[in-house]
Amino acid sequence: MKNIAILGFGVVGCGVAEVIDMNSKAIAARLGEEVRVKKILDIREFPDSPFAALVTTKKEEVFEDPEISIVVETIGGARIAYEYTKMALSAGKTVVTSNKELVSTHGVELLSIAREHNCKYIFEASVGGGIPIIRPLKHCLAANKIERIVGIVNGTTNYILTQMAESGADFATALSEAQSKGYAEANPSADIDGIDAQRKISILSTIALDGAYVDPSSLFTLGISDITTVDMEYAREMNASIKLLAVFENKEDGAFAYVAPHLVSKSHPLACANGVFNAIMVTGNALGDAMFYGQGAGKLATASAVVGDVMEAVEMPTKDAQASKWFESEEPVLLPIEKHSVSVLLRLPESVSDDTVSEAFPEISCQPCVYEAEGEKAVILGKNGDMNEAQLAIGLESIPEILGMIRIFGE
Repeated sequence: MKNIAILGFGVVGCGVAEVIDMNSKAIAARLGEEVRVKKILDIREFPDSPFAALVTTKKEEVFEDPEISIVVETIGGARIAYEYTKMALSAGKTVVTSNKELVSTHGVELLSIAREHNCKYIFEASVGGGIPIIRPLKHCLAANKIERIVGIVNGTTNYILTQMAESGADFATALSEAQSKGYAEANPSADIDGIDAQRKISILSTIALDGAYVDPSSLFTLGISDITTVDMEYAREMNASIKLLAVFENKEDGAFAYVAPHLVSKSHPLACANGVFNAIMVTGNALGDAMFYGQGAGKLATASAVVGDVMEAVEMPTKDAQASKWFESEEPVLLPIEKHSVSVLLRLPESVSDDTVSEAFPEISCQPCVYEAEGEKAVILGKNGDMNEAQLAIGLESIPEILGMIRIFGE
């Protein structure tokens, strides 16, 4: 019998308890022993829950219980979850989590504590929810140099953009609908401002760079709140979809990581991910492209990944405990985003002359867009790979008025 505790009994914590209860026989058959939830730590009581008898408000009943060897942290945030995770790891208990904020912010320290106490800190569900991505990067693709990771890793923003594209709704209306369906929080800033995606790509980038820590706060990040129905018209005419992409690129001269909305050709596999679904494409120098697709959030989808980590911890309690190491590099881990090559669709008033655009972007490829909304002119800049972010920023300073701009994803 392997006893576990759950910290935080919200949506994911409840899902973990349900999955373990629902699939208890199959889990026991695969592991050769039963996994049981012994305690659930929360400040609230849940009298109507079938797990009510397991709930406690006393943290010592978890951290001081020698029979509990695995702790599942589903509190969220990086305050109490951080404190409790350190307590559990320091007590030699393996911690499994779906908390991308905590992993991306304090992963270096928490993995170090786990190594020191010969236990594990495991976080498969922190990036793709129910989509397996971290374990494949660490194991199945370990023989590859990861050249690129690009993904739709936030279901809320993908739902909003899908609604805008399919129903013609504006951003505010699509956001309100996402909130009414429970896909977006009352304060949706972490999603719509790209912060959630920023944290996730920082985790994936760190793994792809063999543990060299990528600080999420250092990443160039744009959200989706400036996307309009007119942008959607351009996308439709260009046979493209607008997606919030989290991108890691590992080039010969260094690596980049960033988050921004992009026009993605509908012929590209990533364009098929609509609604709350996520898709992540990984390119290895030996494998080529591999794509991971599925539900990036949701109670049981995320819980399935968490319980998978619990099973790994039961099956191999100390394996990889010493190998999982993140570290603060003395040298810059990423190249400045200003050096990254970029192509954009730039929307301008008709009054802006071609000469003004040419003077703002000298020696940069510029071609008219196949579609122009009424009262506008639209150009595609940098399609030949001859513009970087620094040149884009400098050129924009010389343009008197901009109606909109969106990056173009190059396949």
